[in-house]
Amino acid sequence: MIYLDYQSTTPLAPEAFAAMEPWLKDNFANPHSTHKAGRAAAAAVEVAREQVAALLPKDGRVIFTSGATEAINMAIKGVGSGDMMTIASEHAAVLDSMHAAIQPTMNLHIANVGKDGRAVIDSIFKHAVPGLSLVSVMLVNNEIGVLSPIKDVSQFADFAGAPLLCDAVQAYGRIPIPDGPDMIAISAHKIHGPKGIGALWVRDGIKLQPLLHGGGQESGLRSGTLSPALCAGFGAAAQLAAHRMQQDAIHVAGLWDRAVSAFSEWTINGSTEHRYKGNLNIRRDGIDAARLISECRDIMFSAGSACASGSGRPSHVLRAIGLSDAQAKSSIRLGFGRYTSMEEIDIAAETINRAAEAML
Repeated sequence: MIYLDYQSTTPLAPEAFAAMEPWLKDNFANPHSTHKAGRAAAAAVEVAREQVAALLPKDGRVIFTSGATEAINMAIKGVGSGDMMTIASEHAAVLDSMHAAIQPTMNLHIANVGKDGRAVIDSIFKHAVPGLSLVSVMLVNNEIGVLSPIKDVSQFADFAGAPLLCDAVQAYGRIPIPDGPDMIAISAHKIHGPKGIGALWVRDGIKLQPLLHGGGQESGLRSGTLSPALCAGFGAAAQLAAHRMQQDAIHVAGLWDRAVSAFSEWTINGSTEHRYKGNLNIRRDGIDAARLISECRDIMFSAGSACASGSGRPSHVLRAIGLSDAQAKSSIRLGFGRYTSMEEIDIAAETINRAAEAML
């Protein structure tokens, strides 16, 4: 098996597994208990919190969640009622949460993205009207890997008097997080950590209403018993990412160059300049992406977001950049990273290209 679906999830780092193992075996105490074992578990959680926070701005706090989707819901539903703004290529977790939070008397403003997948500044300016309760723009798009101009967006959010939420799931641990956002959603399993845990970073002074009620854990915003094992795995993965960020970036850039050369007959979706290079979204007219995935059964890649797989609908991201339904359905996404080898890129490209040629 060759795994090229790093945007949906990443292989668990051995260091993250090692950090988790003691808390899955003998050290099983509830971190919210006050006895000795509980205090030890609580200390492990706080060490992990510091490790996760080290890759984020300094003037805020990390609230652990079950994942980025919960973090996004916490931010959107926690700011209170009012008009909101986002962009057309935003993740479904943001779009659907905003639609759920918006009342009939409120407006959801959706700014356009260009053919390169980047947010159109003029459109953001048009929609960033004073009185918004929230602006949300992702840093790295999960389907096409394109970077958003977060610093520029933050200025428009300030003009609108609204906090800025940034979905940094595909960026955290891979590239530096810029200043500007007031809340940042992240996920452990995108950086070689465990599934089932994420976090929302909240800038000091931002007030949120709790999403989950109960025992008042996580600063009163997210009630429920934390898993020291998941927290420890997240922390270890974050610490490893911090140490390896430059090394990983060099490796990913080399994989990108190799893959682009190997898929020279395909068209790249989205900007080739403003992007994270561990994501290669490409299309070839006449190809059925779903069939291609089925025929290349030893190569793990996708036709877009794993969250929307099986829906049968063309990608809203690809449609937002102007692709037709046919072009969207002829697009595939290859995701690679730390544990991908050049040889795997070569084998995958040969297999996929051979299967694609047979369809034409």
